[in-house]
Amino acid sequence: MAEFTVPALRVVHAVVGTGSFTAAAELLGYTQSAISRQVAAAEAAAGTPLFVRKARGVEATRAGEAFARRAAAVLAELDALGRELATLADPLAEQVTLGAFPTATWSLVPKAVAALSSEHPALAVELHEASSPALLRQVRAGGVDVAVIAVGQSLPDYDLHDLRTERLTTGGMGIVAVPKDHRLAGRSRVSVEDLSGEPWIVGTGPRGDPQFGAWPTLPEPRIVHRIHDWNARLGFVAAGLGITTVPRIAVSGLPAEIATVEVDDPAYSGRITLTVTRSEPSPGQRVVVAALRAAARDGVLRSLPM
Repeated sequence: MAEFTVPALRVVHAVVGTGSFTAAAELLGYTQSAISRQVAAAEAAAGTPLFVRKARGVEATRAGEAFARRAAAVLAELDALGRELATLADPLAEQVTLGAFPTATWSLVPKAVAALSSEHPALAVELHEASSPALLRQVRAGGVDVAVIAVGQSLPDYDLHDLRTERLTTGGMGIVAVPKDHRLAGRSRVSVEDLSGEPWIVGTGPRGDPQFGAWPTLPEPRIVHRIHDWNARLGFVAAGLGITTVPRIAVSGLPAEIATVEVDDPAYSGRITLTVTRSEPSPGQRVVVAALRAAARDGVLRSLPM
């Protein structure tokens, strides 16, 4: 007695889904003759026709519909088996808690986690968002395995002596976000003097947490709104209610209604993004750091103002 084969299951499922041998061949990358052979083999094993041939395509019989329905379930199980076997074969079958300050989760962290999901399916990454000082406390306490923090001008001088750090970005010119129709929006670079008199929308939050304020070397900035939530802050900018400073890592994640410009300020040394782990990171933690490093290298953190 003929038996059902996995290729036949895939072919019949594809033919029922597309309605024609030609479309199924394109979907699976088979020749049309190969599709016909697999359908014939499936019909021989089923002992009944699975399709009615018509002038334009084919129509599944009741047996063909039942075959395709069961085939979908079998194929899903086979795919799950393949993923499970790949997981068992991956030595990085561990869970890593990745902490990051809010704007690092806009583009850097998603890019890194997506790469990890593809390359190391056994590695479970749990995301935790917090301020840099909170993340450092959590790394030391064991609640966070890998932290992405920011250091540099206008930020506290964090104690990192017992931790392992790796630089993801260097300092450099800061970025200001403005409405698309703002007078500075068409310029790639501005001076501190150009920012004079502008209304500023700045961050606010728990005492001790670093915030993005007005430009740090601008004398007597005019602050019009203090807003905790980044989405709300950017919404106010997009509505033309003011401008705000943003980290370079956030540029690619900004709304389309916002433009960015670099600020040429010799007195500003910029901020640096670091990964922080305990002194002896596990293999999984090292892979997470490598993925973050790759995301930075591929340009997520070097986005130019638009």
